[in-house]
Amino acid sequence: MKRTLFFALLVALAAMVSFPAAAQRRASTLTGVVLGLDGKPVANASVTYQSGGGSAPHVTHTDAKGHFSAAKLRADIYDVRASAQGVYSEWEKNVNVRPGQTKTLTLRLTHTKDAPAAPSATQP
Repeated sequence: MKRTLFFALLVALAAMVSFPAAAQRRASTLTGVVLGLDGKPVANASVTYQSGGGSAPHVTHTDAKGHFSAAKLRADIYDVRASAQGVYSEWEKNVNVRPGQTKTLTLRLTHTKDAPAAPSATQP
C-alpha cells in the first residue's frame, strides 16, 4: 500500500513538472512589421491585438526597424491593428493563431483622421 501511494505521488509530481514545459512549447507568437504611409517601417508604433470576440485587448510596440512580437499567446483567433502618431491601419480580422505557431503580419498605416472601429463579436 505504501509503495503504491509513493508511486502515485511520484507520477503526479512528474506530471506537474512536465506540464508547464509542454504548455510553453505550445505557446503561440504573433510577429510582423508596421509600414507607414511612405511604405517604410515605423519605429515605436503601437500594435493592438485582442481575441476575436473583442475581449482582453493588449498592446505591444515596434522596435527601431518597425518589427513587433507578441509571444506566449494562447492559440486563438485575433484581431490586430497598428497606430502611430494619429495614423492607423485597418483591423486584420480573424487572424488564426494555432498552438505552437508563429504567425507573421504586415500592417500598413493608411487612415489619418479617425481610427477604424474595433471589431466586435456582432460584426460579420
